[in-house]
This record gives sequence, C-alpha cells and structure tokens, in this order.
Amino acid sequence: MRIWAKLIGENHIIKDMVIEDTSDDTRTHKVFDAMDRICHEFDLSKPIWLDATVKDFKRHSKCRFLNDNFIDSIDFDYLEIQVLEED
Repeated sequence: MRIWAKLIGENHIIKDMVIEDTSDDTRTHKVFDAMDRICHEFDLSKPIWLDATVKDFKRHSKCRFLNDNFIDSIDFDYLEIQVLEED
C-alpha cells in the first residue's frame, strides 16, 4: 500500500510525503501506522477521525483532516491523505 500525505495551505502544498507499507497487516492497521509516521514527520498531533472523515476515506480512499479534526491549533488549511496503490 502507498499513501500520499499533503499539508495544504493557501491552495499550495506546504509539505508532502509518500508512505509505503508492504507488510501483511490489515488495511486499517496500515492506514493508522501511516498516520503515525506522517504526524511524526510533519510534527503534528494525531488528528481525530470524525464520522465524516471515516466515511470519505471508506468511499474515496481519500480524506481531509481540517481544523476540527485536531485538538491543537493548526497553521495550515488541512492535511489530506490519499491511497495511491493497494496490495
């Protein structure tokens, strides 16, 4: 599985990275592990998966974490993750 993470601010990509996970874990474990790595790399607190976020991710394999998803204040518009490739 490959997941692309992007920090977006003022309609521009501030930072991005691709996480690749070739383990035999479940899809859910791979996504949560990728989120841990993304938050560590971008120096962010872990976002909260709201019902709407989960619904978007299940439907489109892509979701945005807005200000409401974070406990701390953020200095960007949103964090977007997208599954590029699945095993």
